[in-house]
Amino acid sequence: MLLAAGRGERMRPLTDATPKPLLPVRSQPLMQWAMQGLQRGGVENLVINTAWLGEQIPQHFGHVFESAGLSPMHLHYSQEGVDFGGALETAGGIVRALPQLDDVFWVAAGDVFAPDFVFTPEAYARFEASPQLAHIWLVPNPEHNLGGDFGLSAEGLALNLPKLTALMSTSTAAAPNQLSARTNQDAPRYTFSTIALYKRAFFEAAWCPIPAGNPAGVKAPLAAMLRAAMDNGAVSASLYTGAWTDVGTPERLAQLNAA
Repeated sequence: MLLAAGRGERMRPLTDATPKPLLPVRSQPLMQWAMQGLQRGGVENLVINTAWLGEQIPQHFGHVFESAGLSPMHLHYSQEGVDFGGALETAGGIVRALPQLDDVFWVAAGDVFAPDFVFTPEAYARFEASPQLAHIWLVPNPEHNLGGDFGLSAEGLALNLPKLTALMSTSTAAAPNQLSARTNQDAPRYTFSTIALYKRAFFEAAWCPIPAGNPAGVKAPLAAMLRAAMDNGAVSASLYTGAWTDVGTPERLAQLNAA
């Protein structure tokens, strides 16, 4: 699945007439970089969710995405804007598309530039055989998210830790709960890249109260569900150190196009 439904408020006025995933990055739409990566990884069917100016995306790409030397990738659309009048946020959008997705599936974001990320069949198979319900890729914290999102254990599990900025500094004479906070303060944090593998069961567990297909169009973020799953040891993680940009502002877009 490729997430492409957001409004892109911080990108205005660029997104007033163009959905953010279609903004050009190095001579092609931003979302096309992720599409090409998925296609190189052997993905043959891709679900794209749309909302803001969503009709432009199928108009641009149609229903088959072709690249030289690669098998065609068939495109399917989950039209949240048409069905509910707006985007359903990350978890709400994924659950809406769940009937179109396999039991194990990739998720990437149409507004993230990670041209060198490899969506390998080996990573897919390894995750499919694991007991975890989600596997996420973390990246070193960019300047706009220095507090990070999650921790990473030595055993490769994602950890539900608060952002560094949310923890108070402590002295050597700290109370026990403060010592715990200081231990958490010392643990590295990383930023969630948005690239992940999920099992359908992740969205059927207790931390996801939305029924498959999200018939009511419930809007729901993903972070709280991931944190609940982490507390149950159900989320593994890897650290990715290649080129990665969350294209969330006109300045970041300009930097990419100037490189």
